[in-house]
Amino acid sequence: MKKEAQLFKSLADETRLKMLWLLMGREELCVCDIMGVLGITQSKASRHLRYLYHLGWVNDRREGVWMNYRLSVAPGSPEDRQLKLLAEILSSRPEAQALRDRLAQWLAAKGQGKDAAACQCS
Repeated sequence: MKKEAQLFKSLADETRLKMLWLLMGREELCVCDIMGVLGITQSKASRHLRYLYHLGWVNDRREGVWMNYRLSVAPGSPEDRQLKLLAEILSSRPEAQALRDRLAQWLAAKGQGKDAAACQCS
């Protein structure tokens, strides 16, 4: 039961919960996207993402100087069932929808090059 306790502990942190929520809505996100949407530093984002990585929630992929993350749970696994339940719970929360809206705005600004600070990875 140690692994299960660690998995639930990982979900007990608000920053990690928000990161997983953002990743549930996208195939992949760059650390700079997570930083920008959550308003956190690179070191805080990396620390929490590394924690999620070591527990098997996410995989990483380096692209030059950028580090990208995606969910890595196997379909039908206990972790997958936990994420589905979490998505069901969060989908009705206004603050969760606001977070997804901020991500959409962030990615739109980044894609259009309107905001010079939109990507802090480089």
